[in-house]
Amino acid sequence: MDKTAQLVAESAYPRLDQFLAARLEGLSRTRIQTLIKSGSVKIDGEAVFKARESLSGGERIQVEIPVAAIADHLEPEDIPLDVLHEDEQIIVLNKPAGLVIHPGSGNRQGTLVNALIGRYQRLSKLSGRLRPGIVHRLDKNTSGVMVVARTEEAHVHLARQFERREVQKTYLALVWGTPPESGKVEANLVRDPHNRLLFRTSQAQGRAAITAFSSLEYFNGFTLLQVRPRTGRTHQIRVHLAYSGYPIFNDRSYHGVRTAAGIAPDLREMVNQLRRTIDRQALHASTLTFVHPASQEMMTFEAPLADDFQAALGRLRQASSD
Repeated sequence: MDKTAQLVAESAYPRLDQFLAARLEGLSRTRIQTLIKSGSVKIDGEAVFKARESLSGGERIQVEIPVAAIADHLEPEDIPLDVLHEDEQIIVLNKPAGLVIHPGSGNRQGTLVNALIGRYQRLSKLSGRLRPGIVHRLDKNTSGVMVVARTEEAHVHLARQFERREVQKTYLALVWGTPPESGKVEANLVRDPHNRLLFRTSQAQGRAAITAFSSLEYFNGFTLLQVRPRTGRTHQIRVHLAYSGYPIFNDRSYHGVRTAAGIAPDLREMVNQLRRTIDRQALHASTLTFVHPASQEMMTFEAPLADDFQAALGRLRQASSD
């Protein structure tokens, strides 16, 4: 498989690419910059795309380095894809909940990447052999719109837009409680020291994150939010909404599942119905806006709500009208 280098910045360093060039033998600075642009470098678990990113000291840096001969073989699979748009440069699709993006520990088959290589002969190789075409990700149990790069040129162009926060992303989230009509959450994110797969907020450490939201529809005990993350941190929306007191319904990692004692008696039956209807966090990537790598046209793609999310809203609307 791809080689993974684990490094620690013992002290401050002005540029990430210079730090890596000094510690990774056999890799030119140009090659290192390409790895950074492709999302193959992480600082404290977060992918970074800026070669000029500065280091303050103490950061843990992970670099995934593609090698020429890879023992792992990706199997093309005939997995249906809901393609919203495709051309010679990009593929835009509506990812279903439950689909893992790329192979990893415990997920060698049945991923989005297996589906992509089963359908397309040309995909960008900048993210390595195990992640062809992958420019950004959605959590396994989050549904919605994603863009995939077919060429290296498109990959670099898209990655640069994500890095500069020029890509506009809109999500829909069904949350507990009654948030204000609009709001903004600004809180740094760090890895949870008790579970390295999860994140939490921090006042003094971590990476800055900003999430804006507006309330679209109020129900008894729940609200449908439109969410616009202004940064792209892992689990950002899920953590920020939970931190604000409005966790996403059925988010098992971030306080979105409550015991009967924590639910008002008049809501318990509705909650049971909703759990049977949508058995995952109620989060959907609704729209994605970016500049097309070839035409330079600003394009917006919208992914329709998944059936389970739509059915959950239907139950709440029916209850509100009774």
